[in-house]
Amino acid sequence: MRADLSKRPEQVSAMFDQVAERYDLTNDLLSLGNAPLWRIATTRAIDPRPGERVLDVAAGTGTSSASIARTGASVVAADFSPGMIDVGMHRQWRHPNLSFVEADATNLPFHDGEFDAVTISFGLRNIVDPKAALAEFRRVTRPGGRLVVCEFSHPPAKLMRTAYGIYQRTVMPALVRLTSSNDDAYEYLNESIANWPTQRLLAGWLREAGFARVQWRNLTGGVVALHRGWVPAA
Repeated sequence: MRADLSKRPEQVSAMFDQVAERYDLTNDLLSLGNAPLWRIATTRAIDPRPGERVLDVAAGTGTSSASIARTGASVVAADFSPGMIDVGMHRQWRHPNLSFVEADATNLPFHDGEFDAVTISFGLRNIVDPKAALAEFRRVTRPGGRLVVCEFSHPPAKLMRTAYGIYQRTVMPALVRLTSSNDDAYEYLNESIANWPTQRLLAGWLREAGFARVQWRNLTGGVVALHRGWVPAA
């Protein structure tokens, strides 16, 4: 059965509400242990400093937000799923410099230039209008600030693409059945990965949104890509 990628925002939000409690466990398993390494690489790419304000969009349960907050930066974890936020607030309450906000990535409730850095991990492809979201990220980032996008991508090497495709079609569904509370949610997510643009095309989207010095690097052979761009200084 092919996943329905035409889901309305409220349907996607409800889907994430259903998987919130076991979301981190399932992701760690599906990534074959790579999720913590991707999180470390993303935090390093953000390069947060004590006293800076960082916005983590589509933060889910705040696992990546907590990693950023440990550096001393003040982090706002934003997500459109109330269920994810509830779980995140329960799990991450020990971080005094981390707060949670329910927010739409295409209409963020923040002032222009409010953040030193904006980041989103594995969430941009689940936004109905990702280009509108990138424009919002640009709006709330201060001049000289930066954006870091960590997202599933497309391995450039044919052998890696083939192996990854086999994993998605056979191994991943079996692991989802063992750990997830909503198989359809991960079928949707798997399909969204297959339909996501290449690294080069996504870099073009960042430039269209107004980010400069856009660059990317592949993680795990291109299964994941880290994109980074800067807002031109005034």
